[in-house]
Amino acid sequence: MDLIIRSPRIPKPGETIIGSSFLTAPGGKGANQSVAAARAGGRVYHVGRVGKDEFGGVLLSKMSADNVNCGNILVDKKHATGVALIVVEDSGENSIVVASGANMQVSPKDVDNLKDLISSAEVLLLQLEIPIDTVVLAASIAHQSGCRVVLNPAPAQSLPPELLQNVDILIPNESETNMLTGLPVDSQTQLESAALKLLDSGIATIIITLGERGAQLIQRDRSTLIPPFEVNPVDTTAAGDAFVGAFAAALAGGESMEQAVLWGNAAGALAATKLGAQPSLPRREELNRMLQEI
Repeated sequence: MDLIIRSPRIPKPGETIIGSSFLTAPGGKGANQSVAAARAGGRVYHVGRVGKDEFGGVLLSKMSADNVNCGNILVDKKHATGVALIVVEDSGENSIVVASGANMQVSPKDVDNLKDLISSAEVLLLQLEIPIDTVVLAASIAHQSGCRVVLNPAPAQSLPPELLQNVDILIPNESETNMLTGLPVDSQTQLESAALKLLDSGIATIIITLGERGAQLIQRDRSTLIPPFEVNPVDTTAAGDAFVGAFAAALAGGESMEQAVLWGNAAGALAATKLGAQPSLPRREELNRMLQEI
């Protein structure tokens, strides 16, 4: 659950600032991406955990209302539902602290019990707000069955080789690309050099999200900038999750890689025009209108 305060700016250490508003909104990277994919027209099964508390009940209810299949979300009686404390500047930029709670109890056993579900999917979409060994096993099961594995490496952390060798498409932002490679990403040349280092790990496709500059699609034989959509941002909290979810839905629906990235750009732009995480995620009709503009 996201606990959001609007503020003139993000406070400095030790500083107290009077904010202008407060709201709670469903969030969590995996849940955001599932809802984004479902709203974009995907048939989505979500795997994870919530706590046996009020926040958990609300999150399950909201996701179900967005046609996300929640039958494989476990209710953890020992750990609280994850929460994120978010400060949103008037400019739309944000600062986030996460208390993972039940998310960090999603275990390899949880995943092993769902081999058939994972193997039957077109796309497995992964993030890093659950234990890394669980992510590694899920990617391995999917890869062995021919299901395409899409990893959004956030929050940024070092990734084991056994995970990277089972990832088909990696979607980092610029700071995550820098953290994963140790290389600067301040210029186009540096960005492509960092992506090539990631390709050397066995990944076929790197998509680096660039915010208001669009997204760079990089494979061995090409590097293509997919153009952005111009909007007036209000809150960028879930823009990256909107991108990833819409991209995965488009890919699973048979769209080309370039068109799927364009869907992601449109979804991210639309999400940035509204406050909150899941409340800001666009629906298919909104995406269609924006895509028709080009």
